[in-house]
Amino acid sequence: MDYYFYFKAFHLIFVITWFAGLFYIPRLFVYQIEAFHKPSPEKEILGKQLKLMAKRLWFIITWPSSILALLFGLVLFYLNPTLIYMDWMQVKIGFILLLFIYHLITHKYYKQLQRDDVRKTSSFMRIWNEGATFILFAVIFLVILKSAINWIWGIVGIFVLGILIMLGFKMYKNFRDKHPDA
Repeated sequence: MDYYFYFKAFHLIFVITWFAGLFYIPRLFVYQIEAFHKPSPEKEILGKQLKLMAKRLWFIITWPSSILALLFGLVLFYLNPTLIYMDWMQVKIGFILLLFIYHLITHKYYKQLQRDDVRKTSSFMRIWNEGATFILFAVIFLVILKSAINWIWGIVGIFVLGILIMLGFKMYKNFRDKHPDA
């Protein structure tokens, strides 16, 4: 059973690198959108570099990490099939499905920006960037607390986190409006 922990370690490593990619790619989208509105030649120079950075992050780190995290997670289910019957694991699987939906929508935004098809604002992308954060909080608390979690307090906690993130976003936006070079 020692090998189970090796698979678990690999699962966690790839979950971490997957989230690293999901945290950084919307930030690159913010920069791409802002660069798109700059005058030439700055627009073209920044746009080209940011597209390359996004492409490398997305296809060398984020997508492979998501697939490997999923594969190692499935191996863990194979080695310990009783996990699937635990309430907390079923809720976790729901959040993982939500994470994959988030990932696929982010992929759609990636493809649009690679074509210079700017449909979202940089402010939208700053908010979108927090989607993975909410899912990460939920999954970590589920995994650590398991069935001991009080669902009402968990839901309240997610809403409080959302409010705090939105307040932080609003404060940062006000700061940026006053200090555009910050």
